[in-house]
Amino acid sequence: MHNHDPLADVLAAGRRLVSLDAFRGFTIIGMVIVNDPANWAHVYAPLRHAEWHGVTPTDLVFPFFLFIVGVSIALAFTRRLRQGMRPQQFTGKIIRRTLILFALGVFLWLWPEFDFSRIRWTGVLQRIAVVYGVCAFLFLYTSWRTQAWLGAGILVAYWLAMCFLPTPGYDAPMLEPGKNLAAWVDHLLLPGVMWQKTWDPEGILSTFPAIATGISGMLAGRLLLAKADTWRRITWLMLAGYFSYVIGSAWDWFFPINKNLWTSSYVMYTSGLAAMTFGATIWLVDVKGIKTWTWPGVVFGANAITAYVLHSMLNYPFRHPFFETADGPASIVSLFFDALTAQGLEPRFVSLLWALLYTAIVFLPVYWLYRKRIFIRI
Repeated sequence: MHNHDPLADVLAAGRRLVSLDAFRGFTIIGMVIVNDPANWAHVYAPLRHAEWHGVTPTDLVFPFFLFIVGVSIALAFTRRLRQGMRPQQFTGKIIRRTLILFALGVFLWLWPEFDFSRIRWTGVLQRIAVVYGVCAFLFLYTSWRTQAWLGAGILVAYWLAMCFLPTPGYDAPMLEPGKNLAAWVDHLLLPGVMWQKTWDPEGILSTFPAIATGISGMLAGRLLLAKADTWRRITWLMLAGYFSYVIGSAWDWFFPINKNLWTSSYVMYTSGLAAMTFGATIWLVDVKGIKTWTWPGVVFGANAITAYVLHSMLNYPFRHPFFETADGPASIVSLFFDALTAQGLEPRFVSLLWALLYTAIVFLPVYWLYRKRIFIRI
């Protein structure tokens, strides 16, 4: 009896997991769509972030990406360690990659004016950089059990600090926008400008639970590398994801799910959904071989950071008011929005239409890179 194990074959050969590339790519596609409506005043509810407490599909994009960062660390580093590399040989590359990602984040904030008086030191790529750097060293120098305990410890400590320590300046613990321990720490320690004037959703304190999101991805990667058949590994991944999702849902009663604060309940809830989504993708793509639908995801996933940088930079020519109209300055995006809504199309639909069109525009250079087999590694 031939015991064919497709997932084991891919991992043993050191080939790229198509399911992981697809998952990463569709996450980036989601990021571009939610970041680029034609008009922020007209956006479908699922494509908006939750106002404060709560979660929408849009709030899943960033934690899914950090989860994928963790999975990628586990798979890539394990492969190289098995080839005989020593942990010390990774140090320079990890530090370099962390610094480049961080610098790219700062660059995108300054683009295109480069007004250094308004520099913002935190942001999406900066958080990805920190999570990657910390998780990479944790993976190389600690056991998976230590990582699990550390992740759990961070989440419990963050919950206790946010919900039980009185917020400085107030008599009780607060979880309101700008009035909570994380905002106080940002106000005290963060240099430069902050996204929300007095606090930042990618601030200092909330980066600790974001590291726990990365750890959850590394643990998922560890499950995939376990000595068991594919079906058992996927089952464990789905079960772990389900329990994480349930714990996050229950924790929400005491420490509300909140992306801006990156609450512990939000970490468990989103990591659980990410693990289940990843498990389902592995089953469809790597086990059942149903791959045709993954094509756009694989193209974006192969150059994910490049796609993210392009989508930020290409915004300028489309959103800068180059044109003079009777109603004042206008950009390509505002002209597109006004022209289609004038035809009677629903404003939210036009906003989504532009987001999809813009995603297709970003896709073109990324697809060119993919066709040329150019993978920009940072």
